[in-house]
Amino acid sequence: MAGYVVVGAQWGDEGKGKVVDLLGTRVNMVVRFQGGNNAGHTVVVNGKKTVLHLLPSGILNHDALCVIAAGVVINPFVLFKEIDQLEAEGQKCDNIRISDRAQLLMPYHVRLDELEEKRAGDKKIGTTKNGIGPCYADKYSRVGLRVCDLADWDVFCDKLKTVLELKNEEITKIYGGEPFDYDEMVEQFRQIRERMLPMIADAVDLVNKALEENKIILFEGAQANMLDINYGTYPYVTSSSPTAAGVCEGAAVSPSKLDRIIGVVKAYSTRVGEGPFVTEQLNATGDKLRETGFEYGATTGRPRRVGWLDLPVVKQAVRINGLTDIAITKLDVLTGYEKLPVCVGYTIDGKEYDTVPASLKQYGKAEPIYKYFDGWTEDITKCRNFDELPVNAQKYVRFIEEYTGTPACLVSVNPEREGNCILRPLL
Repeated sequence: MAGYVVVGAQWGDEGKGKVVDLLGTRVNMVVRFQGGNNAGHTVVVNGKKTVLHLLPSGILNHDALCVIAAGVVINPFVLFKEIDQLEAEGQKCDNIRISDRAQLLMPYHVRLDELEEKRAGDKKIGTTKNGIGPCYADKYSRVGLRVCDLADWDVFCDKLKTVLELKNEEITKIYGGEPFDYDEMVEQFRQIRERMLPMIADAVDLVNKALEENKIILFEGAQANMLDINYGTYPYVTSSSPTAAGVCEGAAVSPSKLDRIIGVVKAYSTRVGEGPFVTEQLNATGDKLRETGFEYGATTGRPRRVGWLDLPVVKQAVRINGLTDIAITKLDVLTGYEKLPVCVGYTIDGKEYDTVPASLKQYGKAEPIYKYFDGWTEDITKCRNFDELPVNAQKYVRFIEEYTGTPACLVSVNPEREGNCILRPLL
């Protein structure tokens, strides 16, 4: 068996989609194991950019079966809009399977997310307002609707009637919002059901049989380690576990079946939404990094917060995920800087730390301890071997490996699928 995992080692937006797409051309199956359409993975092939939200990034390889596992919350309207767009561009999408145990993200989840964020005011979390949190809350409150419910229409309608009464009461009495019409929603999902039924599968059996048959399976997450519900900057986190452990829970596979765990590391740092960000650059340097790296959300379009590379964050991801490799992305964005600061620790109340504190109050007081590297001015976008990179760029990469104790398998130097220096064979 060969189970490969790709996770984000920072706050998301590291370029996981590119790495999954590159690996996805060589695997038998790509499995999305958690999250929802609050994520956006961007893939560039032959100059054409494709942004995916729910579909696994391996969808561009028609030879790979693409599975949306039980750990994912699925907004079917977004899913089919994404499929329709790809098919309109000539891409076949008949290689998609959806776990019968996955949760359905309903229209009332989106409305509640919007209303909750509005009510929170200055204390908002900064969600994408796509209903992810409310859907996961219903999942763990055991009132969620699942994909398998669509197979038995009477069951779906009965469950929806009960839940919608509660949700409409919450929407109207707590938030003063507009309620949903039950009959209208039933009709919407009647149409959804017809399209989704042929895609529904027992993904537990499907994925594990593929592993038992020694097929190569790639597990793809959304978001990243610092947005993990347990280990991120809580409460400014996502509602699931985008870690390697999340693969086991979300895709129903044993840890012993995961052979290689690749953490994607952007050569600098970005994050969206609220929460502490120690190396953030609220200045002209930050503006330059944002524009050069085109740091705008693939899902929302909002500007990302940007800063220098924070290695204690990456080291935490190494420990939590058991990373066997790191894939370093967007190194080309750092071209042209005389000096490149890298955060190697924090000062908090006069004491030095090289770990990420749980307390937001403590983390909010942290000052970065920087190690400075000489930059480079050469264009590296055409480099395809590590030795072709400028010496200073090589030193930058080698220090990341040294600090984290993890070898780099890939250094990305432009957005294209093949725009990489491969340091270790990926498969």
